[in-house]
Amino acid sequence: MSLLRLQNISRSFGSLRALEDVSLEMPAGELRAVIGPNGAGKTTLFNMVTGLFPPSSGTVWFADRTINALSAERRTRLGIVRTFQITEIFPDLTVFENLRIGVETAARSNALPWISRGRRAALERRVDELLAVTGLAEKSERVVSELAHGDQRVVEVAIALSLEPKLLMLDEPTAGMGDEETDNMVSLIRRLHDKQRLSILFIEHDMDVVFGIAQRITVLDQGRVLAEGTPEEVGADRRVRAAYLGEAA
Repeated sequence: MSLLRLQNISRSFGSLRALEDVSLEMPAGELRAVIGPNGAGKTTLFNMVTGLFPPSSGTVWFADRTINALSAERRTRLGIVRTFQITEIFPDLTVFENLRIGVETAARSNALPWISRGRRAALERRVDELLAVTGLAEKSERVVSELAHGDQRVVEVAIALSLEPKLLMLDEPTAGMGDEETDNMVSLIRRLHDKQRLSILFIEHDMDVVFGIAQRITVLDQGRVLAEGTPEEVGADRRVRAAYLGEAA
């Protein structure tokens, strides 16, 4: 069964055609990359899946139901959770406090005027689990703004995990990172996929990362699907090399 299916998706902004007749099918449990030159439509695709704006035409399916009419919040509740290219965190709070906000949101406890001691303990245990999974336990009491850029990105991923995703969507997870930070993020993505059995869809410009961890790759160019397949198939595609390297197709 497909977890995510895009059927003939198009999106226009005035006279600009950002996506044109894009179809994609992703089964549960897959680790897939979306790549393409700047302006290819990658972030537009993410925005339509997550409900920031609707497609001009076509249908988005999630777990065998159409979700075109659902708000971004409803889609998050269904299990579609994303991070952004620009880190979205609470910089003046500690790592623990950032994750607690996410956990309370997922449990719908943050709007309650009072939480029992047992309920609070359960929420804090969930925060501890996320700290352990993401390797942030030793930094739990650090204010996020004081952390290195790579650690801040991990905090953002941890917040996303606190919302209990069925599909985790990562927009440029290694953007702006040095080699060591990139290696740490790649290791985290691998752990989440292999050990947590998470379905992960990610946009990435670092081809070493893409070809190192993706099971399948979808290549966009000028708003259309240029190629799709395993890393080996995509790497051997002349059209992909032409789009990235200017080689003759």
